[in-house]
This record gives sequence, structure tokens and C-alpha cells, in this order.
Amino acid sequence: TPAFRRMLFVGIGSAISQQACGVDALQYFLVFIVNESGIESRGAQTTVLIILGLIKLFFIFIGGYFFDRKGRRPMFFISLLGMMVALVLLSITFFANATKSAFAVCSLALYFAFFSLGMGPGAWLIPSEVFAITVRAKAMSVATFMNRVTATLMSSTFLTTANAMSYGGFFLLLAGICLIVLAFFYWFVPETRGRPLEDMSLYFAEITGDNSVLEAEAKLRAAEDVSVEMSGTVAASDGATSTSNSARTEDIGEGSNVVGTMA
Repeated sequence: TPAFRRMLFVGIGSAISQQACGVDALQYFLVFIVNESGIESRGAQTTVLIILGLIKLFFIFIGGYFFDRKGRRPMFFISLLGMMVALVLLSITFFANATKSAFAVCSLALYFAFFSLGMGPGAWLIPSEVFAITVRAKAMSVATFMNRVTATLMSSTFLTTANAMSYGGFFLLLAGICLIVLAFFYWFVPETRGRPLEDMSLYFAEITGDNSVLEAEAKLRAAEDVSVEMSGTVAASDGATSTSNSARTEDIGEGSNVVGTMA
């Protein structure tokens, strides 16, 4: 139905967008990128990798803090704009003929920092908040699968593409993809901060004119209520049976005492 299709488009699209920006490709081949930037010492390369990893980890906590205070959409926009700037700067360092190692490392640090501010945690947050209860388990499985498929495609084609169009050209391509992802989040992804799951289902029903998602959730809740009532009835029946058995046992015990006394 239209509501479910729009819901899947937003949720799965968010998961795909995270990897389309090239984060896994850059991480897997970070040694190659650092080496191409002019840092050839293995010790220096290791130090750079550790520093970049710590920066990426640190900014995830900052992004998580602001997601619930500033909203999802603003953090996505800040993240994608920052990543675009970082990728453009990184491409310039590879197009330039001068020594570029320090500038390249700073650009990579900027890229990973802005990724962790929004696209890192947010691309998993949006699917969990927009999928209706009736399809959430299957839809999250599909979103995760497509996320990893995109990561595999980006990573497996990184070296081939970079060699074909140069590292600078590849980073410009990633900047263009970030711009497309920014447009996707601007036009299609709603703000989910502070909104319960029922409101999101209502949102997709309203913008598509399709109430089937609401009807499906109503049927699911009705089925759950019936299940709870049946469980309560069974529990009450078991309790009554237990009480009856206890009373019968007490009566038998009293009868035995009387017989014993008469004897």
C-alpha cells in the first residue's frame, strides 16, 4: 500500500544513505589514502588511524546528545554539509601538487567527526522510528541487509574507481552523493523527535491518503488484547482450580483427624 511503501522508502533509504556516503570504503582503505597523501611511515600511519578512530568514536557521543535536544533533521543536515566540505577539501589536497599529508589528515578527521554527528547513529535511528509495528521486524532486517550490501559495493569498487578517476575525483564523487543524500533527507525524512510510533503511522497515512497501515495496527492491537484477556482468564481459572484443590485437601485432612480421634 502507499503508506507502507513510503515508510519502507524512508527507512531503507536512510540505511542505504549511510553507506552511500562512503564511510566504510574510506575506513577499509584508510591506509591507502593516508599513504597516497604522503605519509609512508608505518608508525605514522598507525598513529593517524588510531587518532581518526578516536575522533569518530568521540563525536558519536556528541551526536547522541544533540539528537534528542536539537532534533533528527538538523543533525542530519549539519552532518552531511560537514561531510561535503571535508570531502571537497580532501579532493583539493589530492589535486594539488604541494605536500598535502597534514591537510589530508585534517580533512579525514573532519569527515569522520561530521559523520558521527548525524549519519552514523541517525541512519539506524530513523528506521527504528518510522516502521510500523506490523512490519518493523522484517523491515529492519531488509534495511540492515541493504545497508551492508551498499557498504560492500562501495568498498569493493573503491580502488578501481579511485584509480580510474583519481583519488581527488573519487572524493568529489562522494561529495556529490552526500548532496543527493541531503536532498533525500530534506524532502522525504520527517522529524521524529518526541513523536510516538502511533503518530508516525498516522503521519504516513495522512501524506499518502492511505489508512491501511492504521487498520493493520488496530487489528494487531485487538489481537494482542484478546491474547491478554485469554491469558488472564486461564490464569484465573488455574487459580480457582488450585484453591478448590487446596480446600479439598484440607477437608480430607480434617476427616482423617476425626477418624483418628474416634479410633
